[in-house]
Amino acid sequence: MRLSKLIYTTLFFIAAGTLNTNAQDKKPVEKKTEEKAVTEEIEVVRPYKPVLAEAVKLRRSPDLNDVKTYKAKFNYSLTDRKLELNSDINKLQAQQVAAEKEAMLINNYVKGAFGSSATSLLEGYLNIGRDEALQAGAFFKHFGQSGSLNKQSANQQQLSVFGRSIGDEVTLSGRLNFQRNRLFFYGIDKNNPTLNPNPEKQTFNFLEAEGELVNKFTDDPDALSYAAKMNGYIWSDAYDAKESSIVLNGYVNKRISSFNLGFAGSVEFGSTKDALTDVGNNLLRLNPYIKLQASGVKINAGINFVQEFGTASSSRIFPAVTADFTLIPDYLEIFGELKGDVNRNSLKQLTDENPFLNNNIAIKNSVEKLSISGGIKGNGGPGFGYKARFYHKQIEDMPLFVNSFANFNKFDVIYDFGTMKQTGIEGELSVQVSDALKWTGKLNIEDYKPAAETQSWFKPQMRLSSDLMYAINKKITINAAVALQDDSKAKVYTAAPASPYLVPDLANETVVTVKGFVDLGVGASYKINNKFSAFARANNLLNTRYSKYLHYEAIGFNIFGGIAYSF
Repeated sequence: MRLSKLIYTTLFFIAAGTLNTNAQDKKPVEKKTEEKAVTEEIEVVRPYKPVLAEAVKLRRSPDLNDVKTYKAKFNYSLTDRKLELNSDINKLQAQQVAAEKEAMLINNYVKGAFGSSATSLLEGYLNIGRDEALQAGAFFKHFGQSGSLNKQSANQQQLSVFGRSIGDEVTLSGRLNFQRNRLFFYGIDKNNPTLNPNPEKQTFNFLEAEGELVNKFTDDPDALSYAAKMNGYIWSDAYDAKESSIVLNGYVNKRISSFNLGFAGSVEFGSTKDALTDVGNNLLRLNPYIKLQASGVKINAGINFVQEFGTASSSRIFPAVTADFTLIPDYLEIFGELKGDVNRNSLKQLTDENPFLNNNIAIKNSVEKLSISGGIKGNGGPGFGYKARFYHKQIEDMPLFVNSFANFNKFDVIYDFGTMKQTGIEGELSVQVSDALKWTGKLNIEDYKPAAETQSWFKPQMRLSSDLMYAINKKITINAAVALQDDSKAKVYTAAPASPYLVPDLANETVVTVKGFVDLGVGASYKINNKFSAFARANNLLNTRYSKYLHYEAIGFNIFGGIAYSF
């Protein structure tokens, strides 16, 4: 091998050089005996023998003639582009904000409670969730209470389902509602407390269906808008009274610049039956109008044609004018109204106001011959709203409640024969300091001038209501409500009235004062977490045994509480 030969050759030359060096050393010339001997040191260096580690030994010699070069391959593509000279400022493209995570909706709940006075509450609400084009849900409620008097008990149940579909052209909505009220004629005459030893039971059943079609709003100034609605119900009580109603109404409106030309109409078919009565009071309304809507001005002028048919028949034409003027946008508006109408009375409407009605109630329509109202409304700043209204009405055949001569704890309905004049002031105030503090209040002051009756029976001259909500923190919220009502008058017969009843007989009646009252209630809720919360409510804190209607005391102080679950 070449390496071995190289090593051996190197060793050979080193050895030869060494011998040659020794051969060239001259022997010292003998000097005179008087010179000293010379001593010389010779250093011998052995030849270098390299030793390689096993790991770096090459098994073969590298090929030093490998001189190949790498040539990269390139592909070229030339594009023919026109040179554009544009000195305009390019529009900046806004960067899209990252989509915000949708908050989880908690729009369903169920709650239950119980407490004193045999109070029981069960309530729930269900909804399909987040869908802008389709909404559907259901609501149910049960509430019952009992007082200290004999059979002073009442309970109510309600079940409603609803749905709404928003399409490209129209919006469809519908509702189905069922209500059941159960109570007793527990009225007690304090002068003769033994007159009602076994109060009778009363039950009202009410089934209602409603459907509506409305076209979708558009900004087109020449757009045609329209709507149609149908409502019908069946009502009955525990005896022989039955009532049904079907109402169809709709309107068409055409916008032409700042004007609106429209036509509204409705027809009501009503039937009321009892053991001794059978009344059909039907109404047809036609309302053509023209509306002006300009900057700060809204005026609607038209007529209201009403045709009664059925048991009674008559035709009437009333004005239908409304006006709204904006003096300070968002702060002050002046409004006014001049109108007239025929109001259809029904057992459903009357029993909602006074559930202790007698059998065979007389049903007839009331005529609102002239109604004038006006006032101001607006906002006093963020979270502050107000409204004040003055009104004057002339009502023909206004219904009034009077205690029955044969059954003191039941009420008959009489009609003030002639035209009653009603004048009133209404005020509303709303204050919202923040999401944590809200307050609303409403005041009504009314003065009645009956036509034939001496008093407007069970019509108080002053009513006040107020609600307050205050959130102490994110978990605790308190609320309070107050209802205040002035004295009212009741008529008690000393002898049987004429039948049919038309005008009062002052010799056979006396007037009794029903004292006013103040009903104060407070409540509180505590949010345990996002799902559960606890609540409590106390009513009639002053424990006042007041009466809205003669001989019927309200339940005294009562308190109840429960749990609510949201999901």
